[in-house]
Amino acid sequence: MSQEREKYLVVMAGGHGTRMGSDLPKQFLSLNGRPILSLTIERFFRSVPGLKVVTVLPGDWFDYWKEWCLENNFHIPQIFASGGMTRFHSVKNALAKVPGGALVAIHDGVRPLISPELINTLFSRAETCPGVIPVTPVTDTLKVLRKEKTSTGETVLREVEGEGPDRSVVYGAQTPQVFWSELIKEAYGVPYETSFTDDASVARINGIPLTFVEGERYNLKITRREDLAVAEAVLGLNP
Repeated sequence: MSQEREKYLVVMAGGHGTRMGSDLPKQFLSLNGRPILSLTIERFFRSVPGLKVVTVLPGDWFDYWKEWCLENNFHIPQIFASGGMTRFHSVKNALAKVPGGALVAIHDGVRPLISPELINTLFSRAETCPGVIPVTPVTDTLKVLRKEKTSTGETVLREVEGEGPDRSVVYGAQTPQVFWSELIKEAYGVPYETSFTDDASVARINGIPLTFVEGERYNLKITRREDLAVAEAVLGLNP
């Protein structure tokens, strides 16, 4: 019987969240009276015994976060990594802190509503599957549009000619995406490409087999002010 792999969480909080229109990066904004990042880390730490946490932060916000943790008795152990020029570079920095032979979940720090059940399902599947990706079906009608400038300088959306995408086969990828650490570390050794929109796209380049599982509707990524209101409501129903 093979030895169970150690479990790591890489929590991605390396951005400055400019779309929120706040001087405070979105991962530190208050949700239910606490920084979003603290809720995300705590949700995983309580769900997975022995979990090791690597927190990726902008270099100029390390002291802020450490002071908040100290002042608020947030004693979950964390290994820190600096955010890079892109998400790709931030993940690469974090993976340098993760040994081979482990399971590593790479998760957006501003997705605090994930259920313990999904967390454990993903780690469980990853024991035998090298890459596990949560996905949700797209329910809206999809349009293929292109931004164009008019002669007056106005930006408009114009439909691209041709057949539209079939939404019955289109899914949206979520996080955490869980991998065998030695494989995803190797995958992140390739040069950066703009097509790397998530960790699964990096894994695919390196031939890591991917397994897809049903994600959760409310495992949403908080990127705008209105997302905070939705998250507050969900937490009120499922604290």
